[in-house]
Amino acid sequence: QVHLVESGGGLVQPGGSLRLSCATSGFSLDLYAIAWFRQAPGTGREGVSCISPLDGSAYYADSVKGRFTISRDNANDTVYLEMNSLKPEDSAVYHCSTDQIPLCVPHYPWKWWGQGTQVTVSS
Repeated sequence: QVHLVESGGGLVQPGGSLRLSCATSGFSLDLYAIAWFRQAPGTGREGVSCISPLDGSAYYADSVKGRFTISRDNANDTVYLEMNSLKPEDSAVYHCSTDQIPLCVPHYPWKWWGQGTQVTVSS
């Protein structure tokens, strides 16, 4: 049974950093792609980043490119999202998701989701 559990969110000042974790279980992390999404109140869900297990290829939304880094630790079944130079507009609930695909496909209907972790960027 696939489980995803996010952690690492919190309150941070603009310009600060956070590292989100997505602990996975029930599948092999080197087989499935993992994506991060975020959703702020009153807005739609936004794809943030994705990492493919095939060659470690990483993809980023333009809004976070150059500030966020996705990585995975297969030994610990965990995917990370390192977030730097945070802005108030990065405030949202961040979710990780996965499905039985090894590729990062835009607009894909990911099957499994974590419960999310809140990130608030405010002074």
